[in-house]
Amino acid sequence: MADTSGTSPAANFLETMKSYTKTQKGFILAAEIVLGFVIMICYLSSNYGGYSGVAICEMVFAIIFFVVFMMELDKRFHVVHWVWSDMFRASVGCLLYLITSLVCVIRGAGDGPLIAAGVFGLFAGIIYAYDTYTIYLQLRSGEQQTAVPSSDKV
Repeated sequence: MADTSGTSPAANFLETMKSYTKTQKGFILAAEIVLGFVIMICYLSSNYGGYSGVAICEMVFAIIFFVVFMMELDKRFHVVHWVWSDMFRASVGCLLYLITSLVCVIRGAGDGPLIAAGVFGLFAGIIYAYDTYTIYLQLRSGEQQTAVPSSDKV
């Protein structure tokens, strides 16, 4: 007979995802993923779909880091410094979203989806900036904790 009391791996994955989304970092990454999807749809439905590459790339990178941090792969794979990589991802995402969103809002006269993508992109740029700030605080507090105490003896 099959054991029906055990939980499936899919249920464990969903529970892990729900519990990680309740953390501050998980909520920020989930918001970045959702906004990236909305922005991508707006760009693709506008007359100028060329800006969708920014939304697609940033959404894919946010999904990758969401999975890495959710599954705690950053604690097992020490080849990559995940916090610095996340800092680079968030800061580049902030700059790209702010620049492309301002261009879309200024240029988008008569194209409603392009203006909507620009407005959502400005929100995404703010969220990416906040993510960069929280990562900076994490790096700063980590450097203070790992500092080697100096001795007064010469």
